[in-house]
Amino acid sequence: MIQDHPIFIESINFIRSNLEANNFNYLENKVLQRLVHTSGDFNIQNLLEFSEDVCEKAILSLREGAPILTDTDMAATAIKSMAKNTTGNQVCSAKKWFQDNAYLGSTKTAFGVLKGWKELSAKNVGIKSPIVVIGSSPTALMELVDHLDDSEHSPSLIIGMPVGFIGVEKSKQKLLETNHSRIVMNSTRGGAAMAAATVNALLRECI
Repeated sequence: MIQDHPIFIESINFIRSNLEANNFNYLENKVLQRLVHTSGDFNIQNLLEFSEDVCEKAILSLREGAPILTDTDMAATAIKSMAKNTTGNQVCSAKKWFQDNAYLGSTKTAFGVLKGWKELSAKNVGIKSPIVVIGSSPTALMELVDHLDDSEHSPSLIIGMPVGFIGVEKSKQKLLETNHSRIVMNSTRGGAAMAAATVNALLRECI
C-alpha cells in the first residue's frame, strides 16, 4: 500500500487546481500531474502527446506482469520502488546487456536496449509485451523504432522522453510517425526522472 506524504498530496492538489483546461482523459491527467510535480513546470502540459488509449493499455499490461526496460540505471532505480509496492513488475536497464565494448551499433545504450528488448519480448508476448522507457538516449529510441519496423512484436508502451539537443527531436518524431503505443514529450525536454515518473504514475493507478 502506498502512503503519500502530506506535502506530496498538497503539491498534487495545487497542481491539479492550477492546470489549464485540456483534452486529456483521467489517466493522461494523472501522468501530467506527476510530470509537473517532477519538473516543477506547468509548460509540460503543452509538450505531452499520448497515442489512443495508451494509458489504459499500459495499465492492463502492468497488471499482467509486463517487464519494464529502461535505457538508464537512474530510470530503473526510480521505478523499482514503485513497482515493488504495486504490481511487482521486473525492472531492468540496458546496462544488463552491455558486453565490455564488444557491441554493434551507434552507442552502448542503444545496443543494450535492443538486446534487452529482444530477450524480454521473446519471453513476454501479447499483453505482457515489455514496456520500454527511454529518458536519455535518442540513439536507443531511433534504433529501437528501426528494429520494430521488421519485428512481429511491439512494446506494450514506449515512453519517448530522451533529453538533449543532438538527435532528440528527430528520434521523438520518428516514434510519433509509428502506430506503437507511446507517450512522448515533444521538444528537447525529457530525462530519466520524467520518464520514470510517467511509469510511476501508471503503476499508482494499478492498485
